Amino acid sequence: MSESVQAQPFRDLALNDAQVRLLGTAHVSKASAEAVTREIADGDYDCVAVELCAGRYRALADPTAFAKMDLFQVIRRGQAPMITAMLALGAFQNRLAEQLGTEPGAEMRAAIEGAEARGTELALVDRDVGVTLKRIYRNVPWWKRAYLFSGLLGSVFAPEDIDEAGVERLKQDDLLEATFAQFAERAPAIYEPLVAERDAYMAAKIEQLVAEGRQRILVVIGAAHLLGTAAILQARDPAPAATLTRLSSVPPPARWVSALPWLFAVFIVAGIGVGFARSPAIGWEMVRDWILYTGGLSAIGTLVAGGHVLTIISAVLGAPLTTLHPAIGIGFITALVEAWIRRPTVGDFSCLRADTAHWRGWWRNRVARTLLVFVLSSLGAAAGAYTMGFRIGSQLLQ
Repeated sequence: MSESVQAQPFRDLALNDAQVRLLGTAHVSKASAEAVTREIADGDYDCVAVELCAGRYRALADPTAFAKMDLFQVIRRGQAPMITAMLALGAFQNRLAEQLGTEPGAEMRAAIEGAEARGTELALVDRDVGVTLKRIYRNVPWWKRAYLFSGLLGSVFAPEDIDEAGVERLKQDDLLEATFAQFAERAPAIYEPLVAERDAYMAAKIEQLVAEGRQRILVVIGAAHLLGTAAILQARDPAPAATLTRLSSVPPPARWVSALPWLFAVFIVAGIGVGFARSPAIGWEMVRDWILYTGGLSAIGTLVAGGHVLTIISAVLGAPLTTLHPAIGIGFITALVEAWIRRPTVGDFSCLRADTAHWRGWWRNRVARTLLVFVLSSLGAAAGAYTMGFRIGSQLLQ
């Protein structure tokens, strides 16, 4: 065992005839990156497994990945919320890395480069980040999704001051165990797909590597997953392929949840129709308020996001209609208008990660600002629609 790895949390496991070392790391730690480099150089491993999926591996291996992104296609394919969430989730980590003079995922990069230098097989064992985000979204009840959104905002606006000693303390087993036990208790719907499921997924991938004949495997894994993954491997999964299939699927929403937006639209239209039946004045008042609330709040969201004046106008005109058609969101319209008027430059794409590490960068970078327009215009329209739903319901009960 190298001296550097002794300072890192780790677990050594014997699986059949294979020896597996789980090396816990912090994603913004210089010490972790150095430990990984030395462990690969000093160890005799026939496989280095890393806590990366194919998408994150490409982003790490190719720093220009975001520069190659087609923003219009991202918006048209409905990927804007996922890209925004990924950037928000990485904001705090990017700030820490910048403060400590390292790079996010430096230890993963060290593992990739170390494996390539020694000609050792590299295995990607983490679940696709898109699947994880979708399973989190599906796992959180719809009335608690505001909590999820607030958590994303918190990662963007979180305090920046933390020293390197503080990062290293995050890797202590007892602190991790206590922290994640509290997280599991406070937000089990988020903890399960974000941490526990990925522990099981990575353990199943490691089981497959063992079954395929790897004898000495180094697994470079975030310290937060060390204890859980080790416990699952010690228990042994008799059907890892079935586990991977189960955890790679995105459960469809409940039928009533899928029908809810359409039922809401029918309720609004029917409510306005009843208003006209009672009195044309009441009906027109409902129509006026619907336009004011949905279009107005969507426009305010667009304004807060720093949208162009024409983008704001598109929110005012589009939100009253799109809120009545669940298949078309106002965010798609406002984001496309914003991207068309203020076309992002190559520099915007190249600096996207760095800019979104700080909250001001979300408004300075044209790509990030377009994503903000998508999110905030959608939230504004939704707030207006639900507010008017309560108002129309109360008027009908009078």
